[in-house]
Amino acid sequence: MTDAKGINPAQLNVAIFAGCMVAFLSFGFAATFGVFLAPMSADLGWGREVFSLSVAIQALAWGFAQPVAGAFADRFGTARVLAFGAVFAGMGFALRGVVTDPVLFVLTGVLVGIGTGAASFPIVIGALGKIVTPERRSFILGLGTAAASLGMFVAAPAATTMIGGIGWQTALIVIGASFALILPFLLFIARVSKPTASGSSASDFGHALGTAFRDRSYLCLFFGFFVCGFHVAFIQTHLPAYVVDSGLALWVGGWSLAFIGLFNIAGSFLSGWSGQVYSKKKVLSGIYFTRAVVITCFILIPLSETSVLVFSALMGLLWLSTVPLTMGLVAQTQGMRFFSTLAGLVFLSHQTGSFIGAWLGGRIYDLTQDYTPMWWAAVALGLLAALIHMPIREAPGPLALAEQR
Repeated sequence: MTDAKGINPAQLNVAIFAGCMVAFLSFGFAATFGVFLAPMSADLGWGREVFSLSVAIQALAWGFAQPVAGAFADRFGTARVLAFGAVFAGMGFALRGVVTDPVLFVLTGVLVGIGTGAASFPIVIGALGKIVTPERRSFILGLGTAAASLGMFVAAPAATTMIGGIGWQTALIVIGASFALILPFLLFIARVSKPTASGSSASDFGHALGTAFRDRSYLCLFFGFFVCGFHVAFIQTHLPAYVVDSGLALWVGGWSLAFIGLFNIAGSFLSGWSGQVYSKKKVLSGIYFTRAVVITCFILIPLSETSVLVFSALMGLLWLSTVPLTMGLVAQTQGMRFFSTLAGLVFLSHQTGSFIGAWLGGRIYDLTQDYTPMWWAAVALGLLAALIHMPIREAPGPLALAEQR
């Protein structure tokens, strides 16, 4: 027996589980690398801009790699792309454990960024989204995002424990080696995830890009996702150090990221479910508006262990909950033939925001010893994103309609 996509249900379920495991393994340590900022900067005598710039370049390289990886996944299949990314990301993290020159450390961001761009959860959930029916797509996108969030929940305290037990150098080498665990799961994904644009020429891809970028709905998604990247990168890179600067214990910083990951599991599920029931664009606008409110409250009330963990829990509910809705709208408005490519370009915007959030946070701190301007910038951008998503058309656009004919 096969499902509506012509795939055996047992193989499909195994592939979905394998995809969730890849998302879990590839995202966790990449998203919680900020716990290394304070100990590495202190041991090596670096200003925070060095570490922040490496993370920012990682984010930007990830962003540029994402649409290229997506195009290869559309044309040649997902498993090969994920394997390439796992190897590159593992090498990059391992190198971070041995280099002590600040310029070389910054450049490791390129290697890690290319690797995580090719092995990241957007590539995974894109593959999963292609092999399920439209009725299940939003939920499956949420499931893959929740798996990535679980990786973040596990990775943050694990990295903190390793730093305290074996030192940050050895911890980074262990993290690099962990990416090899991704490879066996790719066999199950390869059995069901087939190329969707294998017969397409370069001009076909060019036509798809031109059509999408003339669509106001796609542009709103493209520019709106920039704000998500800014929020995520600034907070996951600098929140642990911000907590320690304020006199709280190191464990509070590590668990702040873990709480974000834990509560984002629920947030991702709720987001995936809400995308099947409510207007995706209205839910997205509500998420960005609520982020702005939560950040405002956090910076106005006295900092304590409780306030940090409550903030982390609330931000966790809103963290990657934007992803299944944004990806769902890309699929809904642009169709599935070039989905990985177009979703990858939207993610490039996200990672451009990540570059600015990670680097500018370190730059401003080194100049002023204060993160306050960055927090208020995050509030303003959250309000802007809430407005940007409202004009989105939730009906199929020219690309999707052409695919249906």
